[in-house]
Amino acid sequence: MTNEIEVITPSSEEKNIATVTHLGGTVFSFVPGLVVWLIKKEESAYITDQAKEALNFQITVLLGYLIASVLAWVLIGFLLYPIIWVINIIFCIIAAVAASKGETYRYPFALRLIN
Repeated sequence: MTNEIEVITPSSEEKNIATVTHLGGTVFSFVPGLVVWLIKKEESAYITDQAKEALNFQITVLLGYLIASVLAWVLIGFLLYPIIWVINIIFCIIAAVAASKGETYRYPFALRLIN
């Protein structure tokens, strides 16, 4: 007996849903990740994994904006808003490209709150 790990390649529909979930976060924040995770969590392990990853990242971005809002009282927060926005756009695009290829993407700065 060998200990081989079976790798399941996601279908094109699964790739498309994961891609849209990552890109949706750029406009709709955590909502696409939450909706896709709640709807598809029993149907596809790949979509579930990528929706949770997108949701965790968007929650992290939301917390970043909250911290920037508090720091806006000392004027440093105003500099953080555009930085957080650009980071969100860049990482969501990178994640969407990886998802469109069927790869499992992990955001480098995401808090893993949803397991």
